Amino acid sequence: MTQSVVVQVGQCGNQVGCRFWDLALREHAAVNKKGIYDEALSSFFRNVDTRSGADGPDIYKGKICSLKARALLIDMEEGVVNEILQGPLRDVFDSKQLITDVSGSGNNWAVGHKLYGYQYRENIVEKLRKMAEHCDCLQCFFIIHSMGGGTGSGLGTFVLNLLEDEFPEVYRFVTSVYPSGEDDVITSPYNSVLAMKELNEHADCVLPIENESLFDIVNKINQMMSSGKLGSTVKQNSLVTSSAGSAKALQEKPFDAMNNIVANLLLNLTSSARFEGSLNMDLNEISMNLVPFPRLHYLVSSLTPLYTLADINVPSRRLDQMFSDAFSRDHQLIQADPKHSLYLACALLVRGNVQVSDLRRNIERLKPSLHFVSWNQEGWKTGLCSVPPVGHSHSLLALANNTCVKPTFIELKDRFLKLYKKKAHLHHYLQIDGMEQSCFTEAVSSLSDLIEEYNELDATKGGPRTDPSRLKIAV
Repeated sequence: MTQSVVVQVGQCGNQVGCRFWDLALREHAAVNKKGIYDEALSSFFRNVDTRSGADGPDIYKGKICSLKARALLIDMEEGVVNEILQGPLRDVFDSKQLITDVSGSGNNWAVGHKLYGYQYRENIVEKLRKMAEHCDCLQCFFIIHSMGGGTGSGLGTFVLNLLEDEFPEVYRFVTSVYPSGEDDVITSPYNSVLAMKELNEHADCVLPIENESLFDIVNKINQMMSSGKLGSTVKQNSLVTSSAGSAKALQEKPFDAMNNIVANLLLNLTSSARFEGSLNMDLNEISMNLVPFPRLHYLVSSLTPLYTLADINVPSRRLDQMFSDAFSRDHQLIQADPKHSLYLACALLVRGNVQVSDLRRNIERLKPSLHFVSWNQEGWKTGLCSVPPVGHSHSLLALANNTCVKPTFIELKDRFLKLYKKKAHLHHYLQIDGMEQSCFTEAVSSLSDLIEEYNELDATKGGPRTDPSRLKIAV
């Protein structure tokens, strides 16, 4: 069995991470009734014998003693991490898993990347190595961060570089939360574009998520609930935004619903690594099958269903609706419409009471309405995990390598250039050691090149399908 380590950086990264660990524990508790430390738990948790101190030896078999998350929590402000340590999850982490400061990065990528990065480099490397030593077969690092602030964007991408240097063979999955156009951080376009250059060069897969999309999904669910359209048929605990049944349900915060959506994405993404299934999909298979070109590693994600209706049977009609929804604009975690853009490849990670025949039937049903590149018309990767999320009978995570991410990047570049043309706020960045104006020009150039690569692919959409030329043998 493989293990993964989660590195959560900055306020957003730690808040989403907190929701992930909370929901993951709830999911394992629903399946693991006897309290035995099994392979499923070992993928993201250590079982520590605390009788000889907080960092005692690992116990590989038998009863659960003390579960510790395979996680590193980094933030240059103490607030969120302290809140986690005082909350119901305090026993899942210990002080050796934390790196904090007090002053924060002041919404400045350069402070996070250039200043704190070099200041905390040795400490971060040492803690990461310790975590790797506790793994039998370390397969993947998950970084959770936001792009708009200073610590998440700056220090988050610094950690990404470190991981490539120190653990080049281990996959690097990055969950990046992108700011909306109405973001309250004026310098967020600078931070996001500077961070994008690092993501382009050092990540294996990036799951971009837009705050605006999360907000829309939360509003949509709230409106459906309050209008009574769903009536009393919604199954308890099944909302993808819900904290019901978790340790934090009594003290929900405004962003908890949005963070729960991202946490559910990560739960579904890692389900095959944690539970059995008839068609398990390894994390390394996602990168291998969905990323045909190294820089085009941005995967658009969608989650369905957003809630489950409270009947026990799963009519095939509703199952088919789940697959249809995964390709609709309303369920995407960025503001995009993949159906009207070009697919390079697509993965469907299904959980629960779903058969392989259901999967194949729906792929065949949806295929005619989706545009795939001519050289990868059969670019589907599928995974089936038998354990559904808590509160659901079935669920689906779709990951699409699709040119529909391009508008998000174009809008980000436009917002960057509005500030950069006036050289507004540049002095805050340039006063940091190691930060030069060339960092900005190189970053926007990297983003422009990425957009151009998507443009070239879009230019092939709708063109005649040509078979690749065959080798001619001279006679």
